[in-house]
Amino acid sequence: MMKPIPYGKQEITASDIQAVTSVLTSDYLTQGPNIKAFEDAFAAYIGARYAVAVSNGTAALHLAAMAVDVKPGDKVITTPITFAASANCVRYCGGEVVFADIDPNTYLLDINKVRALLEQHPQNTFKGIIPVDFAGYPVDMEAFRKLADEYGLWIIEDACHAPGAWFTDSKGVKQIAGNGVYADLAIYSFHPVKHIAAGEGGMITTNDEKLYKKLLTLRTHGITRNQDDFSNTLAVAAGIPGLETGAFPGWYMEMQDLGFNYRLTDFQAALGLSQLQRADEGLARRIAIARAYDEAFQHNSNVEIQQLQLKSRGFEHAYHLYVIKVADRLGLYNYLRENNIYAQVHYFPTHLMPYYREQGWNPGDFPLAEAYYGQCLSLPMYPALTTAEQQFVIDKINQFLISR
Repeated sequence: MMKPIPYGKQEITASDIQAVTSVLTSDYLTQGPNIKAFEDAFAAYIGARYAVAVSNGTAALHLAAMAVDVKPGDKVITTPITFAASANCVRYCGGEVVFADIDPNTYLLDINKVRALLEQHPQNTFKGIIPVDFAGYPVDMEAFRKLADEYGLWIIEDACHAPGAWFTDSKGVKQIAGNGVYADLAIYSFHPVKHIAAGEGGMITTNDEKLYKKLLTLRTHGITRNQDDFSNTLAVAAGIPGLETGAFPGWYMEMQDLGFNYRLTDFQAALGLSQLQRADEGLARRIAIARAYDEAFQHNSNVEIQQLQLKSRGFEHAYHLYVIKVADRLGLYNYLRENNIYAQVHYFPTHLMPYYREQGWNPGDFPLAEAYYGQCLSLPMYPALTTAEQQFVIDKINQFLISR
């Protein structure tokens, strides 16, 4: 029998190991020089002005929501087909999550459903939108920006699945997912199944200097060491031994906001930086795997694949996931597991999770998302997947479908 084939996994090379061990034998384990190096390299890769490394993708979402000042009661729109953190970040700040249905072909948040939702409510009902580049398919962020501007909304782009993805905007310019041209902030994850693996880890990108500075403070307890930002006059008060009036001591730091300890370690940053060096290579391999799946299934009436509607304008899908839809999803899932193929489901609709059911959401609220969930299955997709392993997956899927 073929060895176990997961839906996704990391690939660690000798260069990755060397990058980590060099940090472990250095003077830094946490906030060392690799943090800034990783941030700068990632910002350059995405094409954003600023990047802030954090402990994981969920932390990135939480800090992004804090940075745009989500307050208790604020209503924010997102998709039900996403990992729960895309919605949870709003709840962490006391905001209210409002879901909108998906496009049944792309599985992305449907901008027409969002527009209808906005039109059905008084102006200023909603504060922001969190579109998700689900599976690696880049959201048309230009269209969402135009809609957001009509209603005075901010945008946080959840690009966890899409580093390296891009679409061509109406001016003919290639816009890389998360580059900050249309979204206020974008977030990424470095979980082992993602394009860049750092064990855990996340990144926030933005072109807004004010948001960038706020994020730097929020990720470290709301504390700043920048003397230009200090405001606590007690720290320079006369009469305190060792202090001169009007001067801040070198040891002084100032907590100005209620932040969190969401720092990334230096050795994780070193691993992420090493992985980033071959990000394009990994993306190319993912695309090649996707093309092989496309060829295998595009004429199979029993398999539905994600429809790539942006071809006429030019785009690149990053393929964190390769999703198919089949009528007997549970049967195929179990059959593949019997053959050591560990496909996965992405995702159970967030609005139907018990927590969100308690917020008032119910079955039938988003029929397209729920119909998608009933048939979706994510096939193995990672750069180290061999041609033989992929063919084995394809053969087993065809065997199951023929037997039905």
